Amino acid sequence: MVIKPDPLDESGLKALTPLVVLVGPTAVGKTELSLQLAQRCNGEIVSADSRLFYRGMDIGTAKPTQEERQRIPHHLIDVANPDEIWSLALFQSQARRLIAEIHSRGRLPILVGGTGQYVRAVTQGWQPPAVQPHPRLRQELELWANEIGSLGLHQRLARLDPGAAQAIDHRNLRRSVRALEVILTTGMPFSQQRGSGENEYDLLILGLQRERGELYQRIDARIEQMIASGLVDEVRGLLAAGYDPQLPSLSAIGYREIIAHLQGKCSLEQAVVEIRRATRNFVRRQANWFKPNDPAIHWLQPHSKTVDDLEQLVKQHFQR
Repeated sequence: MVIKPDPLDESGLKALTPLVVLVGPTAVGKTELSLQLAQRCNGEIVSADSRLFYRGMDIGTAKPTQEERQRIPHHLIDVANPDEIWSLALFQSQARRLIAEIHSRGRLPILVGGTGQYVRAVTQGWQPPAVQPHPRLRQELELWANEIGSLGLHQRLARLDPGAAQAIDHRNLRRSVRALEVILTTGMPFSQQRGSGENEYDLLILGLQRERGELYQRIDARIEQMIASGLVDEVRGLLAAGYDPQLPSLSAIGYREIIAHLQGKCSLEQAVVEIRRATRNFVRRQANWFKPNDPAIHWLQPHSKTVDDLEQLVKQHFQR
């Protein structure tokens, strides 16, 4: 399948760029199906998983292997060290640039991931609030967070802006602080300040879903495999390399729990229980971004012929 770059549509206006988006909860099977679909449709994969940005964080993020990345070109994986911050705005600009480049080569861009706000930032052209950082206010908010904890700060955010609080994990202190900073600076809810730009894409959004019990079984098996593959040693190596355990990147599920274990705060068995619990909570939050009743998403249950179904949907959509 070849996607021919066409600068103009039939009306003489700028043509929309074809873009396949593959979404679904963690452990549902997006990686393997995205590889198969890309092989059949002459595609390249742009990751929309914020955990995959960071070098050295491979096992705990279930990052595609080097062999898988050799099968199909992948983008926005291993683009930063754990102590570098990749903001939503930076991801958005880089993803949009890469999608345009892939299309210009006559290949099909496939955006894959389970981080809802990163997917939406690309597909809906989000325009983050144009509010300059307020260092003194931010410092005061961080000091307040030290007193009441990240959960306490998140509860304050929920009182001011329930929509923003729903989209932000209470453990992500940096995002909670930024949301409160914008609210207190502008006097407006953070969730209402995110504009949308002009649509640039001819979108086909594909979703994978499984029964919750089956998904949880897959999550448990994945976590067991991560431990067996050396997750504890991976985290130990990151700390030995000098990375601060308080870094936002190391607050990712799996890393923060193993750090707690290495610091003597819990046993490995307790850490695994916490990873399972946190991953289940994450799946529920993902469902807020990718709803089963969303008419824009073509939902499929993975089975032996799923890639055939996905390929057919792609061909029907872009060769209509």
